[in-house]
Amino acid sequence: MLSQRFERLIDVFKDAPGDTPPDRVWAFYYYYLRQVWPSFAILLLVGLISSLIEVSLFSYLSRIIDLANSTPPEKLFSMHGGELIWMVVVALLLRPLFIGLHDLLVHQTISPGMTSMIRWQNHNYVLRQSLNFFQSDFAGRIAQRIMQTGNALRDSAVQAVDAIWHVLIYAITSLVLFAEADWRLMIPLILWIIGYVLCMWYFVPRVKARSVASSEARSKLMGTIVDGYTNITTLKLFAHSALEKQYARQAIGEQTEKTQLAGRMVTGMDVTITTINGLLIVSTTGLALWLWTQSLISVGAIALATGLVIRIVNMSGWIMWVVNGIFENIGMVQDGLQTIAQPVNVADRPDAKPLRVERGEIRFSDVQFHYGSERSVIEGLNLTIQPGEKIGLIGPSGAGKSTLVNLLLRLYDLNGGRILIDGQDIAQVSQESLRAQIGMITQDTSLLHRSIRDNLLYGRPNASDHQLRQAIQRARAEDFIPCLSDDQGRTGLEAHVGERGVKLSGGQRQRIAIARVLLKDAPVLVMDEATSALDSEVEAAIQESLEDLMEGKTVIAIAHRLSTIAKMDRLVVLQKGKIVEMGNHQQLLEQNGLYARLWHHQTGGFVGEL
Repeated sequence: MLSQRFERLIDVFKDAPGDTPPDRVWAFYYYYLRQVWPSFAILLLVGLISSLIEVSLFSYLSRIIDLANSTPPEKLFSMHGGELIWMVVVALLLRPLFIGLHDLLVHQTISPGMTSMIRWQNHNYVLRQSLNFFQSDFAGRIAQRIMQTGNALRDSAVQAVDAIWHVLIYAITSLVLFAEADWRLMIPLILWIIGYVLCMWYFVPRVKARSVASSEARSKLMGTIVDGYTNITTLKLFAHSALEKQYARQAIGEQTEKTQLAGRMVTGMDVTITTINGLLIVSTTGLALWLWTQSLISVGAIALATGLVIRIVNMSGWIMWVVNGIFENIGMVQDGLQTIAQPVNVADRPDAKPLRVERGEIRFSDVQFHYGSERSVIEGLNLTIQPGEKIGLIGPSGAGKSTLVNLLLRLYDLNGGRILIDGQDIAQVSQESLRAQIGMITQDTSLLHRSIRDNLLYGRPNASDHQLRQAIQRARAEDFIPCLSDDQGRTGLEAHVGERGVKLSGGQRQRIAIARVLLKDAPVLVMDEATSALDSEVEAAIQESLEDLMEGKTVIAIAHRLSTIAKMDRLVVLQKGKIVEMGNHQQLLEQNGLYARLWHHQTGGFVGEL
């Protein structure tokens, strides 16, 4: 089919031409338009021919009137049949053909293809951003900017192409046709063009500036609303609906005000353009009638002049809204740049190689790190974990335990020092290969809003059904999974778990996470409060599975309940980002230091504040 051929002109899933999108508006446009330039080149050509055909229809109107006035009725078709047939061909065949080609290019090729391509490339780029990038913004605002930027860039580009030919062709051909009739007919149109350009010169930059402000306010409103929905449990538990309404009220009020300010400028532009359009119609028609009374032009020329100026006036209103739409969309693109074109803070080096883990030795060498502040979170830390060794990280809140694990996963780059796995600096290897070699169970388990099966297969996408069942059994999750269902009627492994897994209890989410890591079977295992969401009975039930999971692996475990890691080969006690004690459970108790105090301060197995 013809439609399918046009739909395949743009490769939606093509790779981006560069590592980082440009952070300037016009460079950003060029970055994407050059990838689809053949489609826009064809659109420009089709637009040119379509505009010429539209203008020719007015010329035909003038010609028909003059032929009717100068030819006896009985001889009209015999004398001018060929000319009239050509007019029919243009109106009935060529015009629909080129309008159809224009619509195919816009609606089948550029609109779906280019938009999806931009979204695909932007999404892939944003996924490479560091953890800090996502923690510093609303998830809803990031998603909205990904979605709206593709639409806005496409619309403004297509509108600009359409507007260029309409403006140029109508302006030039109208001047030529007026000159052929009588050069004086050109005067009102020339004056109108000057006035129209001056109006655009004054209003367009102001509309653009206010559109940018309106777009930013709209993104903020979206982020505020999505943030509330994402944390709906907290909103309801604290019973502060009035407070949340106030947040939304402020964001909606700001967005409304910014949109109204943009609207004022658009209204001013509309009134001004309408006024000078009225002057064009009156002056051109009046001048044409006067010239006709002086026998200087024909009746057909009056029809041509009047018809063209009315068409130009209608087109000018369309151009005004197109220009407004173009700059409103440019404002959205500029707003999206603030998120999309940010450089990746934690990036693979050009020569990054895959990490190979044969033994599992981990060495922290003079590691230094801070979260953008002067105070260090980790300061000069040195630690070597032998292959297959199981260590426990202990310390009060803020000691740097979770930060150390995040640095091992290279979620952040170090400010100083190195981390090596089997002698390979993790800053020199690809992040994907690094994290593929580390299995992690976190305290706050977050699941994807997909099926149980999909969440489990994140550990090993090619796992067999037997491997899947085995991991479920070892994580003691076989009892509750068959009982799960969702509002779409899916059950068991196919049931969807809700955003972040909210449809499951904390213990159920944790067991799914444990089963996922069992499937992954990575040589390095990190457990950050791995059993904190489990009750004592379930924890005891899966403890044996965890011991099986740790067998033959290098293990780093964090726990506030010291009893869960007391049996580790070695315990490392952190305080203010430094190692203050090291040894096994009995040795640290005998030292009667920080670990001993933490142990004695336990209440119900939890480390209290000192």
